[in-house]
Amino acid sequence: MRLAGRLRMGHYPLDLQEARRIRRFLALPDGSFSAIDPCAGCGSAFMEITVGTEALRYGVELDAYRAEEAGRILNHVIQGSCFDVHCPVESFSLAYLNPPYDWTEGERRGERAEATFLDHSFRWLKVGGVLVLVIPGPRIAACADILAVQFRDKALYRLSEPEAVRYQQVVVFGVRRSPRERSQLKDWEVAEARRRLQDMARRPESLAVLPDEPDRTYLLPASGPANWTYRGIPLDAVEDLLPKSGAYRQAARILFAPPNRVHGRPLTPLHGGHTAIVAVSGMLDGLFGSGADRHVAAWSSVKVTDRLEEEADDGTITIRERERFTQTLALVYRDGRTAILTDGSKHP
Repeated sequence: MRLAGRLRMGHYPLDLQEARRIRRFLALPDGSFSAIDPCAGCGSAFMEITVGTEALRYGVELDAYRAEEAGRILNHVIQGSCFDVHCPVESFSLAYLNPPYDWTEGERRGERAEATFLDHSFRWLKVGGVLVLVIPGPRIAACADILAVQFRDKALYRLSEPEAVRYQQVVVFGVRRSPRERSQLKDWEVAEARRRLQDMARRPESLAVLPDEPDRTYLLPASGPANWTYRGIPLDAVEDLLPKSGAYRQAARILFAPPNRVHGRPLTPLHGGHTAIVAVSGMLDGLFGSGADRHVAAWSSVKVTDRLEEEADDGTITIRERERFTQTLALVYRDGRTAILTDGSKHP
């Protein structure tokens, strides 16, 4: 993930104008009902999608500041990880999900976060409940298996606001199938639905733009208050207590040790492998050049993903993604120019 994405913890909020368009696709039941946003952010998009209703709004947000903001407008907010929230299945009429756009860590390392969040939270929807999923268009493929089996009456639209275009955001509507409906699905129907979704992932620009006036509506079923619990650790309390712990003070000598100062010349010339190791270890960082070419240089090692498509004889296209590490060199010149050099390419 890019640095800007890391700073926002993978959070790319939905434009409120797009949220208002989504709201027009939903026919909400009379009286109160339960709705959830497992990645609530500040809660503003979720509020727009359920505005004008008696919805009981449940939100989960990892970031402390955004969770505090969401707590001011949503009925129930948990500050923590969505994966530490436990809730009975079929509790909510509506699930709005705009997950992090990133790769997962921990036990499910290497999977797309969009699919992982969807797999964890879709079971909270009632049979006949409506899913509103906002993800980058190419990531539809990662969610294709769940969407093809678990949801019917799917509709996909491309979002058109500038920020949405920047991140290739699309919205997926779907109605959760009942166990009986899933048991009646034929293998070829699932395969065909999966194929269509994967084709949309390859060409998200071909999707219709989400219109101002809906061309269909999704009726939400009734539901009562949800019973949920959080079984994770209290993140804010841990952050406050951590600097006072003995283990932290011992680790601080390593984690916050002063940078190594390297002087002198090597005894023998370095070959390419030696130079790469010295560079990414930070030993070649510093000030270089003179005059207009005076600049600061910083090396780093980053993970990139190569995407390959293989087409079988029957027309089936398999998408493979391979991760690898490469070295980048960031430059900042005295006149304000910047550049990032990687794999022989230059990005000013």
